[in-house]
Amino acid sequence: METTPGMGKLLIFSAPSGSGKSTLINYLMEQGLNLHFSISATSRPPRGEEKHGVEYFFLSPGEFKQRIDNGELLEYVEVYEGRYYGTLKAQVDEQLARGENVVCDVDVLGAEQIKAIYGDRALSVFVQPPSVEALRERLTGRATDAPEVIEQRIARAEYELTFASKFDTVVINDDLATAQQDVLRKVKDFLQQ
Repeated sequence: METTPGMGKLLIFSAPSGSGKSTLINYLMEQGLNLHFSISATSRPPRGEEKHGVEYFFLSPGEFKQRIDNGELLEYVEVYEGRYYGTLKAQVDEQLARGENVVCDVDVLGAEQIKAIYGDRALSVFVQPPSVEALRERLTGRATDAPEVIEQRIARAEYELTFASKFDTVVINDDLATAQQDVLRKVKDFLQQ
């Protein structure tokens, strides 16, 4: 996709659960880089005070399937029967056209799909834990998941780690302050190109 002056760029983040991706993204959001989250679409109903077009674009399962069939999604996943989450291409393109730098927080397969569409206008960043053992310690330390859920997340992480080499850059989150400076430098360099 061609870059037009004044157009924003795309940052695609992916990581195994517990790698610190959200912490690093939140740090970047505070650095004055004109970063804006992409707003995902979902087929689940709104919860609490959630509003259409703010937290998510809420679509019926039928509407979501129609958008898939029409090729309107950059990536999507069916979490379970009829429960979809995905990224709408038109929404991301509108944000980019406004000059916003758009942050997509997606799984490894979604990251590959988005990168293939936007090419050099996108920087794909894989946040990697220092080791699987360190990841297990972090997940256990959170005390939010049952042991069998932690083991499922570890198995998923081992699979996701095999994708790291397919990303434009890898940030190893061993020491948070070091990882923050590394990701900030890489993102700034990309945005200034």
